[in-house]
Amino acid sequence: MLSGIGRVFAQPQIQQFDDRIMLDLQASRTPAQTDVMLFLSRTYKYGDIGVPAALLAGGIIRNDWKMRENSLYVASSTAISYGAMLLIKHLVKRRRPFVQNINIVPVYRAGSTSFPSGHAATTFSTAMAVSNAYPKWYVIAPAFLWAGSVSYSRMYLGVHYPSDVLAGAALGTGTALLLPLKR
Repeated sequence: MLSGIGRVFAQPQIQQFDDRIMLDLQASRTPAQTDVMLFLSRTYKYGDIGVPAALLAGGIIRNDWKMRENSLYVASSTAISYGAMLLIKHLVKRRRPFVQNINIVPVYRAGSTSFPSGHAATTFSTAMAVSNAYPKWYVIAPAFLWAGSVSYSRMYLGVHYPSDVLAGAALGTGTALLLPLKR
């Protein structure tokens, strides 16, 4: 029954599109861009943990109950996205691009499985949740710029297909939208 899930994502057209994008990105890599992409890829931990931690600290310092509540909302959304992503990875078991296609050479060899992208899931969840809590352009724009940059870096580095990243972004965004936010 679950073996059919893997076949859905291995359809020739989707796979051809994914492979073509990965090979194009690989061909355009430069050392300077690769350094930036490695840096961006590593920032996911700081944003996913730092944003709710900063909201909590600010809420405690300012004695702001709403800010503390928002920290719990952002942290919960990200944690739920992370758990859902792990479950989906376990069920789908899509191989990494460099395992699936020997012509794709990664910057480094990531472990685990590929679908969906955990970096995309958690960063988009954090971005959507903080944007829901603080719906101002100066919160929304940087939050999604960060999430999009981290997600793009995963493809550039050769460790995730575009469809992995899109699914992760949808999962993270959906989690934040489905989780109730008290206004």
